[in-house]
Amino acid sequence: MNRMGRIAVIGSGSWATALAKLLLDNCERIGWFFHRPDRIDEFIRNGRNPVYLSDVSFDTMRIDFTSDINCACENADTLLLVVPSPYLRDTLDRITVDISGKNIVSAVKGIVPDTDSIISDYMCAKFGCDPDNMIVIGGPCHAEEVALERLSYLTIGCHDVEKARAFAGLLAGKKLKTIISSDVDGIEYAAVLKNVYAIAAGIINGMKAGDNFMAMLVCNAIREMARFVDAVSPMPGRDICQSAYLGDLLVTAYSRFSRNHNFGSMIGKGYSVKAATMEMEMVAEGYFGTNCIYRINEDGPRVDMPILNCVYDILYRNVNPRKAIDAITPTFT
Repeated sequence: MNRMGRIAVIGSGSWATALAKLLLDNCERIGWFFHRPDRIDEFIRNGRNPVYLSDVSFDTMRIDFTSDINCACENADTLLLVVPSPYLRDTLDRITVDISGKNIVSAVKGIVPDTDSIISDYMCAKFGCDPDNMIVIGGPCHAEEVALERLSYLTIGCHDVEKARAFAGLLAGKKLKTIISSDVDGIEYAAVLKNVYAIAAGIINGMKAGDNFMAMLVCNAIREMARFVDAVSPMPGRDICQSAYLGDLLVTAYSRFSRNHNFGSMIGKGYSVKAATMEMEMVAEGYFGTNCIYRINEDGPRVDMPILNCVYDILYRNVNPRKAIDAITPTFT
């Protein structure tokens, strides 16, 4: 048995599907929790996820599917959380078994709703999990490119770097490389912020503001990210230009696979926030992350965050996108 023991994937979306595929390349079998039993039946019948990354084939004989989250938790030593952050609390509230001694791996790029807590803090507070058993997965990485077996990199963070290295070994392959980090909080906060900035990048793209201005936005966004992350989670030696921070921001801000960029682009083209939300087939987590980070900053460090405030004004105060963007351009350096 590997050091991480039996692994259960909690979630059934595109990112969960991509990570499950990677795990099955290195593990004999995995558990996999689906909320809907009918989708399990269809998955087993066709050998692929019926809704997400449906071109990817699986050996279902090596997967222990369940729609009972407590069953999934009881039968695993390591839980891989891959649920969109807006739905995470509802999913976790169904857990009634003791998971305090288990390894918890978060691939959730968001904050727990109504708590303003990053996933690792929430799991330790609610379930009594050991901080040294908390592992986070950072980018830069899109599920679609992992599924297409394009060369990709993931950052695996844990206070116990040997544990991070052990889990990284279960994901690594010919086309998937891993980087080890001990910056759990920094990776989590950066993952939330890059979605916020991707919405801003999308808005600029939708407005056809041009590549020159887009470059200025991203340059200022990474400095804004550094100010916030260093304020809420100081860590000597953190390099904001590393892939888990700058790399993840770049891939999310520019890529056509980025749902946050696409959400922002619709707003920049003139869609209302409500209309853009209804048009999206998947959750744009940056919408919720904007509100959470805004509240955290207002209640705590109050660092200078003009881009965050701009996106907040557009999404939550119905400020005209062009006017909001024009108002922050004098702050760019």
